[in-house]
Amino acid sequence: MTDLSPEAPVGKEAPADRDSAGPFDESEANPVRPYIDLGGIKVLPREGLNLRLEVEEQTKRIVAVGLDYADSTLQVQPFAAPRTAGLWTETREQIRQQVRQQGGRVEEREGPLGPELLAEVPVVAGADGTGKRLARFVGVDGPRWFLRGVIGGAATSDTDAAAKVEDLFRSIVVVRGSAPMPPRDLIPLKMPAVPGSA
Repeated sequence: MTDLSPEAPVGKEAPADRDSAGPFDESEANPVRPYIDLGGIKVLPREGLNLRLEVEEQTKRIVAVGLDYADSTLQVQPFAAPRTAGLWTETREQIRQQVRQQGGRVEEREGPLGPELLAEVPVVAGADGTGKRLARFVGVDGPRWFLRGVIGGAATSDTDAAAKVEDLFRSIVVVRGSAPMPPRDLIPLKMPAVPGSA
């Protein structure tokens, strides 16, 4: 078990069984499973799963993958990371500051994937002013990559939906590639090939 106290060096934070239960590195994934290839990540199709690609307006590059599943949303982003140090500890601190700047509340808790943040973020909700939206921020440090997830919808409060979305997150395969990349750079994502076009 890794020492996760604040004094510990910033090591990698991941479930102890990450290499066997996911999220997986490309080298650990089952090669015969029918993954949807999105470049930096691969997603296993499942009943009731809808996939959206989030595109940056100016650059037209894909910056995140949105997965709608079990009355919930899961937005994932894969980042390059150093071989020895993790990014999740530092990333949590940045998220905490952003949420507070927006006037939201955030608490850290131990979840099934390790440390996570539960945030209550103010959102503009039509003519009657602002509402609040719950979001769970999860992250896992892998070999030379970091996978970040933002969970919304039923999986923020319903344990059954949460278990399904956590399972979905753990089934993701990160394809880091061998090209050198600065830590914290988004691993490039791409449109999936259209199946059955042959």
